[in-house]
Amino acid sequence: MFDIGVNLTSSQFAKDRDDVVARAFAAGVKGMLLTGTNIHESQQALKLARRYPHCWSTAGVHPHDSSQWSSASEDAIITLANQPEVVAIGECGLDFNRNFSTPQEQERAFQAQLQIAAELQMPIFMHCRDAHERFLALLDPWLDSLPGAILHCFTGSRQQMQACVDRGIYIGITGWVCDERRGLELRELLPFIPAEKLLIETDAPYLLPRDLTPKPTSRRNEPVYLPHILERIALWRGEDPQWLAAMTDSNARTLFEVVF
Repeated sequence: MFDIGVNLTSSQFAKDRDDVVARAFAAGVKGMLLTGTNIHESQQALKLARRYPHCWSTAGVHPHDSSQWSSASEDAIITLANQPEVVAIGECGLDFNRNFSTPQEQERAFQAQLQIAAELQMPIFMHCRDAHERFLALLDPWLDSLPGAILHCFTGSRQQMQACVDRGIYIGITGWVCDERRGLELRELLPFIPAEKLLIETDAPYLLPRDLTPKPTSRRNEPVYLPHILERIALWRGEDPQWLAAMTDSNARTLFEVVF
């Protein structure tokens, strides 16, 4: 199992980061992609990817942080992307749900990072919330130039999923699908995601699966719960968990060109 979305730079992991990683690998996680959400976090993610075996990182600016985008951001991402541990550009995209940065700032940063990914021939690691049509409108002109694309933490509709898959975009599924309050629509569309386009992730420390038994004492999510998410996805897709683990591992190797 490969966790394509771990926010290991989070301060929530500051006191026991080594233990968090050790627990994950002991539970059967084979590798992790550590997400960068701004320049500082991307630099920290790279340091952690160098520190832990079978860990890689992304370099990018999240839509929430897009107001900080500048030519210096571009230079910093390119510098980071030239390191072998950095295997994708992002996390980038659009988030019109909370608009911590204006839509115009988000679009500018997203387009700039699409251009970087195309020029460096690296996959793009994306975020989209409440912005599907505009997201695709900005992405479409670049897709033929990109070696790959992943929409991480997908929470959209079946139609939105299909639009992404039709474009060759990978779909990242988190423990959101384990939430009986808001994950039911996502659960119902799981069988329609082509297995060769499915990737799994915790998005730790966020999105702790709500159906863990016994319930953890902490609300902090960890990559150790990736096997639980995989088993749930396999159940709702009607597939063997071991087969699905092998398939999603293969997808991660294909998209990110990592060896684990």
